[in-house]
Amino acid sequence: MSRVAFLGRALCRTRVTVPRVDTVVAIRGVTKRYGGLVAVDGVDLDIRRGEIFGLLGPNGAGKTTLISMIAGLLRPTAGAISVLGHDVVREYRETRRAVGLVPQEINFDPFFNVEETLRIQAGYFGIRLSEERLVEILGALDLLSKRTTNSRSLSGGMKRRLLIGKALVHDPPVLFLDEPTAGVDVELRRALWTYVRQLRERGTTIVLTTHYLEEAEELADRVGVIDRGRLLVVEDTEALLSRHGAKVLRLALAQPIAALPAALSAVGARLAADGTVVTFEASAGDAFGPLLAAVADAGLAVRDVETRRTTLEDVFVRLVSRDRGEARA
Repeated sequence: MSRVAFLGRALCRTRVTVPRVDTVVAIRGVTKRYGGLVAVDGVDLDIRRGEIFGLLGPNGAGKTTLISMIAGLLRPTAGAISVLGHDVVREYRETRRAVGLVPQEINFDPFFNVEETLRIQAGYFGIRLSEERLVEILGALDLLSKRTTNSRSLSGGMKRRLLIGKALVHDPPVLFLDEPTAGVDVELRRALWTYVRQLRERGTTIVLTTHYLEEAEELADRVGVIDRGRLLVVEDTEALLSRHGAKVLRLALAQPIAALPAALSAVGARLAADGTVVTFEASAGDAFGPLLAAVADAGLAVRDVETRRTTLEDVFVRLVSRDRGEARA
């Protein structure tokens, strides 16, 4: 059976009982300091049941620190975090069992094979991994043929897949994916996207950090942008793109012009230095009609037309750049 065919199969039968609440992870005023360094600065955030939440930020922004506190690997300096209504410090046994974490770092013993690695991980949660469950995980992650291969012999991409398998052995209702597709090929990345959607459809809440912003745009229901430990924005992905996004029209002219006609300048068009390209940026809800009418009235001959929609990467860069510009001011 192909790896994609495995993606739709049921996962573990020993799932943690999940109370019916809309907020699965609640973060209130959470700060983490290392001496004089503030890694996370007063973050408030609710993560909803059954959503894919994309946590975006540049290197060193505080993403991994925040996830590590939710997963119980670090203690907050201030504030409180709960998972499924349980405090991650006082009720760490309940919260740790409810969370699956795929870290950035390779964290398995290189002297065990793939199957042994998963069985040992299941044992930490008091679970005896059945043959059926083992095959489901290995098949979904395209590791079935590597079942008895020593983990140190795996490629970088296969090691990333094994990390995901480890996080899933106890079938957690909340799954944190910290750069899950780093180092994997394009085909597997898209297969994993399908897998993540399958997990969401069966009710798993997923928090995703990634440097592939097209990945967040493709998968995330909501995104949060964090920089220098502060959460800059949290919004539905489409709403964020609509509010901060734009459309760009690029007109390649048949003949260069020395200057932009006044009517085109009036609607905000720009002329390239060589006089051969006119560009115009409009808000996501606006139309290009006024510009096209002005081009026709000016008698300009157009050789080619190209349109582009603002991506999540564009919005991310604008938000972070604006925040850092305001901080310098």
